[in-house]
Amino acid sequence: MALKCINGKILHVDLTKGKTWIEEPPEAFYRMYGGGSGMGLYYILKEMPAKVDAFSPDNILTLFPSVPTGLPISGLSRLTANAKSPLTGAIGDSQCGGFFPAKLKFAGFDGIVVRGKAPKPVYLWINNGEVEIRDASHLWGKLTADVDAIIKKELNDTGVEILQCGPAGEKLVRFAAIMNMSQRANGRTGMGAVMGSKNLKAVVAQGNRKMTPADPAGMAALFKEGTKRIDDIPDVKGVGINGTADCVPWQNSVGTLPTRNFNEGQFEEFMNIAGETMSSTILKRRDTCFSCTVRCKRVVETEFMGQKVLPIYGGPEYETVGTLGSYCGVGDLAAVALGNQLCNAYGIDTISAGATVAFAMECYEKGLINKQDTGGIELKFGNSEAMVKTIEMIGTRAGFGNILAEGSALAARKIGKGAEDFLITCKGQEAPAHMPQVKKSLGLIYAVNPFGADHQSSEHDPVYEAGANPLFLERLTYIGLKDIQSPFSMNMEKVRFVQKTQLVFSATDVYNFCQFVWGPAWELYGTDEMVKTLQLATGWDITLEEMLTVAERRLNMLRVFNLREGFDRKDDVLPKKFAKPLQGTGPSAGVVVDPVEMEKYKDYYYELAGWEKSTGNPSREKLASLDLDWVVI
Repeated sequence: MALKCINGKILHVDLTKGKTWIEEPPEAFYRMYGGGSGMGLYYILKEMPAKVDAFSPDNILTLFPSVPTGLPISGLSRLTANAKSPLTGAIGDSQCGGFFPAKLKFAGFDGIVVRGKAPKPVYLWINNGEVEIRDASHLWGKLTADVDAIIKKELNDTGVEILQCGPAGEKLVRFAAIMNMSQRANGRTGMGAVMGSKNLKAVVAQGNRKMTPADPAGMAALFKEGTKRIDDIPDVKGVGINGTADCVPWQNSVGTLPTRNFNEGQFEEFMNIAGETMSSTILKRRDTCFSCTVRCKRVVETEFMGQKVLPIYGGPEYETVGTLGSYCGVGDLAAVALGNQLCNAYGIDTISAGATVAFAMECYEKGLINKQDTGGIELKFGNSEAMVKTIEMIGTRAGFGNILAEGSALAARKIGKGAEDFLITCKGQEAPAHMPQVKKSLGLIYAVNPFGADHQSSEHDPVYEAGANPLFLERLTYIGLKDIQSPFSMNMEKVRFVQKTQLVFSATDVYNFCQFVWGPAWELYGTDEMVKTLQLATGWDITLEEMLTVAERRLNMLRVFNLREGFDRKDDVLPKKFAKPLQGTGPSAGVVVDPVEMEKYKDYYYELAGWEKSTGNPSREKLASLDLDWVVI
């Protein structure tokens, strides 16, 4: 392999047979698919039968960094996990940061393809190109931080990086996460449960190979340039100083802080859970990912109801203070921090966890469930102790937690009595802490996104609206967005905004660029610098058009997977709750998503994507134009 930033090796694992082998793809393969879910979907669509159960050994789990992963610049240590999602039945797609993605590259591999199911718990030990399947029976059932400590002691190496499913993944909690560092997560779509279903407890990596760009001087200059501009971009500076929860006051001010299960857009105790409050009270230090100067990760220390919140489990992100906080009507930051710790210790997606608890709270308040159902817990909005206890019950599948561990959509079927009216799910996945009633174009992306509601699959409306930072608007012109819109609007131009920024964000998920560092508008580096980085890394003459074509290829592959599983336009819908007027007296009171208008916007979106309006799926001609003729539908 000519490229110094690529190992030229893909690790294949058959857990059923206990075998591993190494594939050495040509350079053209990397240019065609990039990495991340681009490469992951290649193997899944090539080798995995349609309509297998998500917990079947036939479900293929892929773990891919990308071409530039591990290079010495901010925001390039990310990894994507893909498999059929046990939460949605559609494609699963989830990203993580930390040090594991870079370490996997340093260990000699550009990705891992996992098949089958081991007869007993195992972990993969990858050490400078050598691979061993080891017994993990002694690790089964243990919390993530304990597993990290045991493996490091066992290997006599504190420098290894460990990717693992926690006890929730072992127990097949449908929104279980894959964890690394006991605090960084491939959080969404239940990839930890797929890992657990395969008896794969962990992947452990160590290596000393360094990734070298084609143009080291150019890459170093870009790194320095980005570091210098942190203070000049308020959003990036704020994320560094106060974490992603820095945005809580703004979200609340415009009525887009989801409160009490998306019934309201403002939370009266919003400052109690804001990033600024976290920084001034429980923050112990700021943490980071490999070679990143933004340092957005939180490390907190506190206690709640006599239980200590330990620094090893990090601290809550914005999505977490939203889902465990305002979603549940909980304004106690210590309770939110403990809930976050439990999610990280058991290996649970904080978004689906908090949203599922909030759903259950509304069911309780409306009389659909009672104390007898919950095991004596008064599951009311604002009951912080109940929120924490319920998360623990989900992680252990104890009592009522066993029902909620199925995810809110399946739990609603079990509860019945009209519980579906309280769901905030798209394709069965709980919505993140951004409200499409106010950020109008997000409603469209929540509906059409292949793996369910996701806030990181397109840029958010305010960057393309009057009053936005001029830098954001200048960057958007690079991808053809020049017609600034009025605040809180939704129209055909916003559909263009969705489709074009979705391609950029798809590129970040192919090449595993961190979306807090790289993107089309508010981030540290713009789309043009994504292209430049790929050029500096590889020496390829890659253009914006080529990069976005790779990104579009990935989107079509995601969509084809869903097509094979029986998904089509009928599944690109929003929950009924989003069409219900928001309560309260703030700026978003009475606001709704109009389902009739949404159908019109979907038509235009499908047209822009080149998909059939009747089905919402790619045609054979569209797939051929993206060199996907080989895909079997």
